Amino acid sequence: MRNNESSEDYLETILILSKRLPVVRSVDIANELGYKKPSVSIAMKNLREKNHITVTDAGFIYLTDSGLEIAQTIYERHQLVTEFFKKLGVPADIAAEDACRIEHFISAESFAALKKHILEMK
Repeated sequence: MRNNESSEDYLETILILSKRLPVVRSVDIANELGYKKPSVSIAMKNLREKNHITVTDAGFIYLTDSGLEIAQTIYERHQLVTEFFKKLGVPADIAAEDACRIEHFISAESFAALKKHILEMK
């Protein structure tokens, strides 16, 4: 997994967890992704250094503006591509798995065209 892809996955996970939980902690991310806590700690350190997250003294993780922007972009791509594949008849679990791969590599131009097409289909 590319470093950027990994960072994007962590940011997206923080966003998703923040919608479900009152606060997000490293242990929540580890549980959600099935990773070991030391791996998550290293990733959180990297995201802090890039100013994509802040971590309180109590260990609560919050997305910064830049982190939120990246997370929302990846999340939107994931949701839209997943729904598109499901409409094509792809089973939901496979659609979500494939969307997770595509969300990191699709260009802004291709995603915009795909989004326009999907919205016109509705």
